[in-house]
Amino acid sequence: MGTHHLILGETTDFITERAVTDTHDERARQKIAKFLIKQKGYEKTDIHPRLRLPLEIDGRTGEVGVDFLIKPEGRPFMVILFRPGSLVSRRRTALAVARLVENSVIPYAAVTNAEDAEIMETFSGKVIGSGLDAIFSRTEAIRMLDKLQPLSHQPDEGRREKEKRILFAMEVLTQKECEDYTCGSL
Repeated sequence: MGTHHLILGETTDFITERAVTDTHDERARQKIAKFLIKQKGYEKTDIHPRLRLPLEIDGRTGEVGVDFLIKPEGRPFMVILFRPGSLVSRRRTALAVARLVENSVIPYAAVTNAEDAEIMETFSGKVIGSGLDAIFSRTEAIRMLDKLQPLSHQPDEGRREKEKRILFAMEVLTQKECEDYTCGSL
């Protein structure tokens, strides 16, 4: 069994101050939250943790976890997904989330394993930074948001459907397979 499934008790979420289940993955999320606030200067109100993105594909439903949605001054700026292991295999997931989680495209997406990170520009999908230090500070985020055109870009319905299918395959079906065949049988 992977250590991300091992329940270690209960802990307090650094951002919301609510009780959450303590796992190795949760400890990594808390590390990221503290990094964003203490080193990158975000306020707790800028960070929206633990969002759930519901998906429905061909009558099948599921949800994708969005670890952090960063909204300095209430303006959507970046999604950050924590995923253990390799980052390169999670880039596409992060981009799809950034294109679907709000009514308009979130400009930046990041994927991290709490030790490393890759930051991507959502419109092009290009990796523009590597390492945790490449995550933009609150000051940089506000400056960048001020330079961006109003965030009204929304993918057409055909593009949204493709993004949903990518997420469903990469996240929902993978989780269901784990529950049905691997993790659930241990």
